[in-house]
Amino acid sequence: MVGVVLVSHSARVAESVAELARGLAAGGPAAPVAAIAPAGGAPDGGLGTSAEAILAAARAVDRGAGVALLADLGSSVLTVKTLLAEDELPPHSRLLDAPFVEGAVAAVVAASAGADLDAVATAAAEAYTYRKV
Repeated sequence: MVGVVLVSHSARVAESVAELARGLAAGGPAAPVAAIAPAGGAPDGGLGTSAEAILAAARAVDRGAGVALLADLGSSVLTVKTLLAEDELPPHSRLLDAPFVEGAVAAVVAASAGADLDAVATAAAEAYTYRKV
């Protein structure tokens, strides 16, 4: 099963979005839910991005089918790109181009249904088309 990492400048935002996605993906007590881990905030607990937290989260959710990473903005995106370029993340890790909240929900739902990394990335990206009006 593809694992999902949520990278945010805020630990509370990453944790809350992970909780939301996990809850919405759960189809009942016996339904499998993809491994999801938040990686938010700076090492000192403030706002920011921590490469070490991202690496730890990615390793925690890696089940061999790939790791989908969603980042909120700015330095969180750059940090994930750097970790990918330096080949520090688990094999088959990918930064997804998707809105943070809607993309996270779509990614976790798809991963929980057994989708491969390409399908998880597609589901997350399709969240850009969700209309609210």
